Amino acid sequence: MKHSSHGDVVKRLKRAEGHLRHTIAMIEEGRPCPDVAQQLHAVSRAIEQAKRLYIHDHIDHCLDGSIEDGADRASLVEEFKEISKYL
Repeated sequence: MKHSSHGDVVKRLKRAEGHLRHTIAMIEEGRPCPDVAQQLHAVSRAIEQAKRLYIHDHIDHCLDGSIEDGADRASLVEEFKEISKYL
């Protein structure tokens, strides 16, 4: 299922991909460790932000929509528990 926020998630993941490529190049060039660590942090943050946005979108659109459609409460709670472990 595709939601309107998925474009933003993809944009964030592409940003992470760019940071990762740059980090690899920095390591191969022998750049200073603090500089590489800073880039690794940027990769991690970009992925974390994409993941958070994606999971929140799922909660807002899929779980909330399932509640409105009368889905089984126990299965919704289980699905919420399953996806929230990735936050």
